[in-house]
Amino acid sequence: MDFNKATAVNDGQEAAKAGYKVPFGTVSITPLAQKLIDEAIQRRWLTKGKYVKEFEDKFAALFGVKYGIAVSSGTDADAIACAVLYDFGAKRGDEIIVPALSFVATGNAVLQAGFTPVFVDVNRETLNIDHEKIEKVITPKTRAIMPVHLMGKPAAMDEIMTIAQKHKLYVIEDAAEAHGAEYKGKKIGAIGDMACFSLYAAHIVTTIEGGMIITNNEQMAQAARSLRNHGIEGKFQFKRIGFSSKMNEIEAAVGLGNLEIFREILEKRRANVRHLIRHFLKFDKYFWCLKEEAHEILGPHAFSIILKPGVNFTKDEFVTYLEKKGVDSRNLFYSIATQTESYQFMGHKLGDFPQAEYCSDHGTHIGCHQGIDISQCDYMVDVVSEFLISKGGYH
Repeated sequence: MDFNKATAVNDGQEAAKAGYKVPFGTVSITPLAQKLIDEAIQRRWLTKGKYVKEFEDKFAALFGVKYGIAVSSGTDADAIACAVLYDFGAKRGDEIIVPALSFVATGNAVLQAGFTPVFVDVNRETLNIDHEKIEKVITPKTRAIMPVHLMGKPAAMDEIMTIAQKHKLYVIEDAAEAHGAEYKGKKIGAIGDMACFSLYAAHIVTTIEGGMIITNNEQMAQAARSLRNHGIEGKFQFKRIGFSSKMNEIEAAVGLGNLEIFREILEKRRANVRHLIRHFLKFDKYFWCLKEEAHEILGPHAFSIILKPGVNFTKDEFVTYLEKKGVDSRNLFYSIATQTESYQFMGHKLGDFPQAEYCSDHGTHIGCHQGIDISQCDYMVDVVSEFLISKGGYH
């Protein structure tokens, strides 16, 4: 598909600034989406209806699972998936294990559902939860592990599932950024008990704002559907403490349009990220970058770059240079419990999650989305080369 024929909207206010030669994100509004939006408006039925149901069914089928539950954001998807565990014996205040390095929504969702997030440091080279440290934090109150497939790179799911089965824990995959990723021949999102996707504007499948929970467990699916609408069952019975998190028909229409071109979006992103991976190998002395291992296929959200110890420049210098040259970027999230002020109440201190904190202090990520072509990828490589030369390094 020629993505220029779809309406492209830059991701967020920052990426929409004039002058970026390589914006961080984009979203494709297809002709199908525009047609469905017009039809929904003409029908005067804009809240959850037939498009939402069709989108749920097609999204679940794409990942090879039985049930999809569309919600209003990826954060709500995480929170509702956590709250589903109350139907399976969990109690308020119980614990859910999450990686220290993620978008803050991962920790927020656990708290919003009434649980306590227990943070585990990450592996600096994969950015994902360090599975070797999970068992050390399991307690009698632990109910689930929520691995995050950051940047669309799969977490170590074999090891995580083995730990979960050993300790009788549930696994909720936070696949917010990992649409289409695969791990040892299995689709990310179809490995754990439930999986949660963000459908925000920058992601592979988008509804502009939105989220999706998928599962093969019918009881979990029923609970999630109830929880997204205040815990309702039937016409007006409320059996759970729920959320107000429904998706509307306009959002679902955009999502259906994206599903129509899902494979083309995914392959374009993979081509871009693989090109960057190959060409950034020559900068290996300076950076740890996103990699694709033999056992996995990325579902690329963005291309991560982390400065190695001992380089003669700072992340701020590097990012400022990218910005000056028209390359948009984002910080590589934070160690949630130690680098976000809102989590000070948990009592963690700097140094508790050294790998996550290092990645945050020294990491950034740049776009690899379907709105970027190979020439723009080459431009980003050239900009990095110029920067390193200016610092007396790479030639």
